[in-house]
Amino acid sequence: MITYIIIAITVITSIKGMDDYSMKNKLMFNAYAIKHHKEWYRFFSGGLIHADWTHLFFNMFSLFMIGKHVESYYSDFYVFGSKGPLFYILLYVGGLFMSSVYSFEKHKNNSYYNALGASGAVSSVIFAFIILNPTAKIGLFILPPIIPAYIFGGIYLAAEYYLGKRGNTNIGHDAHFWGAVYGMLFTIALKPSLFNLFIQQIIG
Repeated sequence: MITYIIIAITVITSIKGMDDYSMKNKLMFNAYAIKHHKEWYRFFSGGLIHADWTHLFFNMFSLFMIGKHVESYYSDFYVFGSKGPLFYILLYVGGLFMSSVYSFEKHKNNSYYNALGASGAVSSVIFAFIILNPTAKIGLFILPPIIPAYIFGGIYLAAEYYLGKRGNTNIGHDAHFWGAVYGMLFTIALKPSLFNLFIQQIIG
């Protein structure tokens, strides 16, 4: 249910933002505005809007496919206890924030740098799934789910790190990378025994 609520809110605000530039401008992540105008909400509001329909679809489709499984794991009383649903919200919302911290430090004096989209938070959810179920098969839209999740995760992290360092793209590779890292570390911090289980599933 939480996943569906997040998707609904994001779709509604994104659609409105596509036709309302003033709204989009006020919500998008801008490190300069955060530092110099104390608009801290932008760490989170940038994830509520998207550049276009394709951008929105890919993020929300990924969240729909993976998020419902992660939410189910988090809501399992025997895994995370009664606070599991709250932890799931913190996984997503924290992903929005943590995926933008690096970009904030990098661009805090650049008033022209803007970013938008929920990719960082979605990466957090995807990598929480990988920690919880590393041997599950994952696909890439046009490909069937044939890649083990932990292998997909390794390729994803390496690619995003490389592309982020290279730069010269309009894609937030840094947000993808740090959102993914946060998703893994947050999930393991909640239940450290999951790391041993993760290793056992890969080896065995």
